[in-house]
Amino acid sequence: MRARDILPLPGVTGPGNAITDVPGVEVGYTTLIEGADVRTGVTAILPRSRADLARPCAAGWFSLNGNGEMTGTTWISETGALALPVTITNTHAVGSCHRGVIEWVARERPEGAHEWLLPVVAETWDGYLNDINGDHVKPAHAVAAIDAARPGPVAEGSVGGGTGMNCYGFKAGSGTASRIVRHGDDSYTVGAFVQANFGSRRELTVLGRHVGPALLDDDPFDSGAGSIIVVLATDAPLLPGQCTALARRVPLGLARTGTSGSHFSGDVFLAFSTANPGALTSGFPVGAAPYEKIVFVPWGWLDPFYEAVVQAVEEAVLNALVAGRAMEGRAGHRVPGLPVDRLLSAMRG
Repeated sequence: MRARDILPLPGVTGPGNAITDVPGVEVGYTTLIEGADVRTGVTAILPRSRADLARPCAAGWFSLNGNGEMTGTTWISETGALALPVTITNTHAVGSCHRGVIEWVARERPEGAHEWLLPVVAETWDGYLNDINGDHVKPAHAVAAIDAARPGPVAEGSVGGGTGMNCYGFKAGSGTASRIVRHGDDSYTVGAFVQANFGSRRELTVLGRHVGPALLDDDPFDSGAGSIIVVLATDAPLLPGQCTALARRVPLGLARTGTSGSHFSGDVFLAFSTANPGALTSGFPVGAAPYEKIVFVPWGWLDPFYEAVVQAVEEAVLNALVAGRAMEGRAGHRVPGLPVDRLLSAMRG
């Protein structure tokens, strides 16, 4: 079951209602559930298929609140380009995943690994359910998540980096959604992937109905702290600055689910466009001086893409919540799953 199965959500989705509806985008997971204390993992997102991964994508990023980490963003700000797998994990495993991406590139693209590699690795905190200070996520787990990346359906909930994550006091984690946008005679996809680990129960809002106050019981975590990472992908031709503009719209989708943006929540967002392959390269100069060209949607025509971002982010969060199932973890801590029947009753009331 996904959120769209029980809620009248707006917008036209892609065939899988997932970030992988954007051609070339692939998602893979390594999920670590071991004993009573390990509830974590790694999510990998490939902006392009393996054969084309070295071709940069136009990219931009935005931070709503900086109590979080997303490596590689200074280089994105400098060049407007993204050309490596993106990984998402827990707060204390960023280094392991950073090293894992480098090891994967050295294995798969040795001709490029002798230059500099600045992977994008993002995180949210899973220390309530997971032994976050234990050295459980290894570089090999990041490599395995990249190796597992595929197009098509994307698992949601307690998988990959989202394994130990909670949202609005319910078990959540990984979620995704997509929207189709028409631009003249052309049709493009905007896809969102979230690692949702934010919000307090009292804030929860679904399709404009403030349902959190009706669901306040059985809230052992009882914290608005956490974080959310959002990755946006599109095949629409965009400039790097326009990708940043898409990332800046992510908070509007999150606000529809109720959050006011906790000081203790790291909310960091990445957006990229797979169009214009071959542009935005940044290699050492060799031979005759070249030029590169980029086709892009005019700024004044971007509103439908902004709307797609807001809708897809909202739905991706709801998908993560609907997919969540009660979980026990470190020190006997427990987080319940979203009671769908009670949610629907609260919305009717």
